[in-house]
Amino acid sequence: MLWEMLQVAWDSLMANKLRSVLTTLGVLIGVAAVITMLAIGQGAREQQLQLIQQMGANVVLVFPGQFRRGAVGFGMGSVQTLTMRDIEALSKGNALIVQVAAEVRRGAQVVYRQKNTNTSVVGVTANYPVVRAYKVEKGRFFTEQEDLANARVAVLGQTVVANLFGENANPVGKTIRINGIPFKVIGVLAKKGALGPMDLDDQILIPLRTAMYRLFGTEYLNTISVQIVRNEFVTAAMQEIERILRRSHRLPPNKPSDFVMRTQAEWEQLAEQTSRLFIILLLSIASVSLIVGGIGIMNIMLVSVAERTREIGIRKAIGAKPSDIQLQFLLEAVVLSLVGGGLGIFFGVTASYAIGKFAGWTVIISPISVILAFGFAAAVGIFFGYYPARKAAKLEPVEALRYE
Repeated sequence: MLWEMLQVAWDSLMANKLRSVLTTLGVLIGVAAVITMLAIGQGAREQQLQLIQQMGANVVLVFPGQFRRGAVGFGMGSVQTLTMRDIEALSKGNALIVQVAAEVRRGAQVVYRQKNTNTSVVGVTANYPVVRAYKVEKGRFFTEQEDLANARVAVLGQTVVANLFGENANPVGKTIRINGIPFKVIGVLAKKGALGPMDLDDQILIPLRTAMYRLFGTEYLNTISVQIVRNEFVTAAMQEIERILRRSHRLPPNKPSDFVMRTQAEWEQLAEQTSRLFIILLLSIASVSLIVGGIGIMNIMLVSVAERTREIGIRKAIGAKPSDIQLQFLLEAVVLSLVGGGLGIFFGVTASYAIGKFAGWTVIISPISVILAFGFAAAVGIFFGYYPARKAAKLEPVEALRYE
């Protein structure tokens, strides 16, 4: 019976090919949108997690604290509290701390001949690439001696190279001007990517003391990166870092810390929460198309019931049960939905890969997302097909036979 009903359902749909195609189009677009949005969302999540992991292994980041006036906080970094003395204090032989790096960051105008760009200039210690997992693709990184000598040398990110010299250029040995001061380019960083809105390739790394004393005229640091022995000791390491910095800042026990610490795990958790909200938002938008497609199925099935009222009456007159009539029309709605869902999977996968290729985004198509989209399509067919099928099953045979 079921096979015969499927055949009859298919024949009924093929009798009105254009109407059936237009009806399945709504489900097709909905399923394709769900798969594409999930692929983009999952890809963005994975890319963010990879970039956070590239921030460096087993690293605790220390930021300046926030200025408070009464109950009002002015945000992390609203006061300057970290200095070179803190680096020296943290570097004095602790079993949990491997090494300490620091940075001071400012925006600056950078010029090479007739080209110029606004970018981030970051003064860092010589061990910064090791602690924060940066790699030099061309040339070299500056040494500790060059940092101590306030040398005017620079290592460029890929975006800066493209803006000043052109794609795939080798600027090593060239001289650029940062806020009017000449710097010799000694290296180019390997491509890092973007972390949220921040382009990690749109920056120039120069020696820390050069940045502080010759370029920016400041005694304060933006960030201290502390590399610890292993992630298992992160809690103990943070307690030790807090103890050292509080003593360095001469803070009494009853006064709160004037600095903030963040770990890689906390950044990953934040990225997870953000990406989850992003995926839910995209999925909600894409689901609207499926609901619209389901409404289209209900509309067409109601039209089909009205057109085939006499057919329903004849079937009931020769012994068809209401459940048979209901199942017949419900199968037609499900077939419409599943055909649209199958085509939607094909177009959704194709669109995802096309977007990834042409936009340069990371897309991840998981089997779960495909199963979810296809199952949702089937559920839409059942949900929106039930009312028309139930209406057909309730028709009285005599009234149905009289229908013109």
